[in-house]
Amino acid sequence: MADTPMLKFVTKGQLYPPKRDAGTRASDFQEISSSFPVPDAEEQASRCSQCGVPYCSTHCPLHNHIPDWLRLTAEGRLREAYELSNATSTMPEICGRICPQDRLCEGNCVIEFSGHGAVTIGSVEKFITDTAWKEGWVEPLVPGQPRGQSVGVIGAGPAGLTTAEYLRAAGYDVHVYDRHDRAGGLLTYGIPGFKLEKDVVMRRVQRLKDGGVVFHEGFEVGRDASMADLRKQHDAILIATGVYKARDIRAPGVGAQGIVKALDFLTASNRASFGDDVPEHTDGSLHAAGKHVVVIGGGDTAMDCVRTAIRQGAKSVKCLYRRDRENMPGSQREVANAEEEGVEFVWLSAPIAFEGTGHVTGVKVTGMRLGQPDASGRRAPEPDPGSEYSIEADLVIKALGFDPEDLPTMFGADELSVTRWGTLRVDHKTMMTSMDGVFAAGDIVRGASLVVWAIRDGRDVTDHMHRYLKAKARAKASAEGNGRVAA
Repeated sequence: MADTPMLKFVTKGQLYPPKRDAGTRASDFQEISSSFPVPDAEEQASRCSQCGVPYCSTHCPLHNHIPDWLRLTAEGRLREAYELSNATSTMPEICGRICPQDRLCEGNCVIEFSGHGAVTIGSVEKFITDTAWKEGWVEPLVPGQPRGQSVGVIGAGPAGLTTAEYLRAAGYDVHVYDRHDRAGGLLTYGIPGFKLEKDVVMRRVQRLKDGGVVFHEGFEVGRDASMADLRKQHDAILIATGVYKARDIRAPGVGAQGIVKALDFLTASNRASFGDDVPEHTDGSLHAAGKHVVVIGGGDTAMDCVRTAIRQGAKSVKCLYRRDRENMPGSQREVANAEEEGVEFVWLSAPIAFEGTGHVTGVKVTGMRLGQPDASGRRAPEPDPGSEYSIEADLVIKALGFDPEDLPTMFGADELSVTRWGTLRVDHKTMMTSMDGVFAAGDIVRGASLVVWAIRDGRDVTDHMHRYLKAKARAKASAEGNGRVAA
């Protein structure tokens, strides 16, 4: 047997694609790292130990065949590596860019446990599919044999796009409805370009359009059509709208001008990057230039906000988080990137009031300390008496997470059952809601989560919808056959 190109982790050190200098990258919205050159990708892939129990795969929501495509990459068989990567994911180059690999595949890499540093899986994944696009290996979406059935997908985020792709390939007519003027959901308007450049998303969307998926952009269910209207038009419906309602802060002065929602701030910035006319940038209400910016929160959305504010030319950027660094939910890599770019993190701190008459001028803050573990097992933050102080602020961005919007009222579909958290209730054996033929997937079911989980849900719900549609077609054919016999 030929010598294996693998198991090089003892002699080859861990390497990520080099980041651009912090001062340079903080002045634009381009991605901070390029893809690996071919030799580096092959070398890093060769570090994989090809372990018998691949924890990287088991901890990936998509259960990607990671050790297999790492081996193919190390052997220089890049097209095969792409085809294997593409077999389980509709967006591998996007996951390679934005997945928190340190919490998923790389964080569970066997050689990471042995002290050699994890295989840089995400960077190799990005390299493989970027190469596939460059070389023309990404094939067009080819519709399957027409089935004479139609599917409506509400929401053009990762869950909806994944289902649209798979069902179109299975031969269904697929219509995607989205409130925005561009598809992609948070991939397009929520995640900044320095993490995910927008042409990477748009080429995925265009591939679906070229494959016959029909997009109805700027379309709101409940305004442009009711749920009942869509059910009449389609044989099945998928709701994949995500969760967009920002969680708020209860504190004196929270209604002052200059206190804004994270998604409003990020959407305005991304629209400007597309070249759109954004009045909120012109009048400065959603622009950080020359301002003292305070971002409240410790998740990945907060990291997106602080790093966007730096790029917009803020005078200073501080991030308040009520726990310490070790207990924050956001990626530690993102924290490190933000610190390199000039963001100051104020750990164990929480706002108790907002100062200023009419327009915010500062945030009154209390220090926090970690008490006993809460229901999640994390030590609960509690105020530290006598530790209050003020921070100057011209712009305060609330990045406290997202909840579902007002369903079922928003869709005018009272029959839709929701949980006590406001998410859609589904039968987890079928992923169908309380309405026959209406399915749901992604964050609108599980709550705010990761893009990779939305893709997984989109993949799973495809199977359930396919079974439902086939059964519906058989029932229709049987009824028509019986009718002819009776006649």
